Parts: sequence; structure tokens; C-alpha cells
Amino acid sequence: MKKVVLAYSGGLDTSVAVAWLREQGYDVVAVAVDVGQPGDLHEAIVRAEQLGAVDARLVDARERYASSFVLPALQANALYQGRYPLVSALSRPLISEILIEVAKETGATAVAHGCTGKGNDQVRFEVSLSALAPEIEVLAPVRDWGMNRDETISYAQERDLPVVTTRKSPYSIDENLWGRSIECGVLEDPWNSPPEDIYELTSSPGDAPEPVDVEIGFDKGIPVSIDGEALGLLNAVESLGKIAGSYGFGRIDMIEDRLVGIKSREVYEAPAALALIAAHQDLENMTLERSVAREKRRLEATWTQLVYEGLWFSPLRTAIDRFIESTSEAVTGDVRVRFAGGSCLPVGRRSPNALYDHGLATYDHEDSFRHSDAEGFIRLWGLPAVQWSKVQGSSGTQGV
Repeated sequence: MKKVVLAYSGGLDTSVAVAWLREQGYDVVAVAVDVGQPGDLHEAIVRAEQLGAVDARLVDARERYASSFVLPALQANALYQGRYPLVSALSRPLISEILIEVAKETGATAVAHGCTGKGNDQVRFEVSLSALAPEIEVLAPVRDWGMNRDETISYAQERDLPVVTTRKSPYSIDENLWGRSIECGVLEDPWNSPPEDIYELTSSPGDAPEPVDVEIGFDKGIPVSIDGEALGLLNAVESLGKIAGSYGFGRIDMIEDRLVGIKSREVYEAPAALALIAAHQDLENMTLERSVAREKRRLEATWTQLVYEGLWFSPLRTAIDRFIESTSEAVTGDVRVRFAGGSCLPVGRRSPNALYDHGLATYDHEDSFRHSDAEGFIRLWGLPAVQWSKVQGSSGTQGV
């Protein structure tokens, strides 16, 4: 019998996929990858066995995810369309790596994911899987079985499959260490305000306690402490996420340009990601030379686009990583951020590598800036524009 390794989350689609793939003649190896999502994944593994998987396993990949995927995204200040911190996009290449590892270990000839035909994740999985092991077949049961969400629920109910999604709770949730995405249901109408009950990582901003300052320490672009307490990256993300979420910070409600060409309404919660990116950017502003910082901002957009579009395993992404690693050497210091109802603002920063010079910046008696240099600088800086204006003026032409 053919064997397939299924990326298994324990949700509706991948639970039904176990049964559906068995009906297609496959022995199913269900693999749940722990990338920081909540819930009892051990219970999900038991459920996969109840659904008929011949093998079900849980892979704890939290540290691997934090160090090899979340950290590069943080150092790249990765925000798709300036807002979305790549919550789902980041985990897909890691899950793909693990699926291929298990497929080679078990002798499976195929791997499968639970993505629909409308989403970005199908691209991320299939491009990543093919790049890692082009000889292994990739299956997309949710895309192929032709059932809508209600029909999928009916399929599960008719077969008495142990699934948790019902028509009363239709949301599609994806969550990991870096944040949480919520889709479907009333959210599909972009005019509807998100109901408060969809949020789990963030409290209502109106219920936030008194504002608080939190100090985040960085070493070469890596978060290493919160309020002076030394923490590993995984714990730093988790700790800051709880603080930021308690102030209602980290909610995103946006119209997103999907890779497949449609616009979709997306709601995210990413308190730790957005707070860390804000602090990291602020520290970079103090420690990176102007032209390097300008070029990095340009490359950040390219890096983010590549990852969003499923091209993690691309030579360009790897090359940009080398540049970012180089710039991160200087990004050491502390940033103090202030959390208030729904907001997070950097309000203080310090670094042994600071390019900020008080003597050059101040206007008081300690001012060391040579003001007399400004006249010549302005003359030379504006020379091309002045010369062009003279020529155009003499020819009687205005504008371009």
C-alpha cells in the first residue's frame, strides 16, 4: 500500500484528510509539528490514530523555529504590506523540512498538506517540498476533494470522525510562536467588525491596565533580556507576548493581497512580533550607518516578499540573510517600549554602538557641530538642481 506523510494540525481539514487519504488507498503517517501553537498536541496525535493513521507523531520544533525562522524574520523587520509579520508564512518551510525528513525515514512516496486552493499556504508548502525533495509526490487533498466547509463538516459527521469544528464555530485558526491568524465566518465580510470572541492572545485595548515601560535587551540583533532578566529567544518571545497582549497590542485587521491574485480580509494577533520588530527597528536607527540602513530597508521588503510568496528556499533569500547578519553585528543595546491601551511605542534607547552623538545633535552650550560648514554643503548639495534651473530658465521652459 502507498504511504503518505500528512502535515497534521488536528483541525477539521487535516482530520478529514486522514480519512479521505485512506479512502484513496494510502497508509497515512500523521505528523504534528509544534511551532508554539496552543492546545494539547498529544491529544491531537491520539485523535489521528483514532482517525486511522498508521503512525502519528509529534515533533517539538519550537527552538528550531525560533532560532532559524523567527529570528531572521525579526532581524529583517519583516512585515508584509507593512503590517503582517509572516505568522503562517514562516512556519511552512520548517514544517516542509520535517515532512521530508519523516518521509525519508518511513519510506513514504508522498507528502500531503491541508491547504485550500485559494490560500497562500498551498504555494508555500508545495514549492518548499519540491525544492527539498523533487522526487517525492505532493498531495493536496483539501484542494482536490471538492468539498466546501459545510460539506467537509458533513463528511466528518457522516463518518463519526472526532473533529472539533462545528457550524457554530466556523473560524479557521492558525497559530504559532510568532502570532495567530483568524479567518472565515463573519470575517469574510470586510465591513463586519471582528467580534471580540475571536481574540485569544490580546485583551480588549479598553481593558488595559495603567501604561507600563518594558526594557528589551538585544545582542547583535537577538532579543536576550526582558526588564533585565536574561532569556533565551523562545522565552523572550513568549514573555513579551503576554505583556503586550495584556495591553491589547498586536491586533491586525487588513485587506491582504494574496499570492494567488485575490484580496482577502485577514485578522491577526501578533503582540510579541510587532513589539519586538518595533524595538529592533528603533535600535537599528541608532546603530546603523545611514546608507546601510537605507539599503537594508529596501532588502527587507524583498526578503518579506520572498518568504510570503513561498520562496524561503531561494538563493536570493539566503544572500539577503548574509547581508542582514552583517548589519546585525552592530545592533546591540536596550530599547524601552511603553505599552498603553492598544499601543507600543519606543520611548528610550541606548547602545555601546550608538552613532548618535550628543555633541553633534544638541543645541545647547555643548554643541560641537561646525555650523559654518553648512553654507558650503548646501551650495554643493543643491548645485545640480540650481544648474538645471538656470538652463531651463534661459530656454523659457518650466518643469519637466
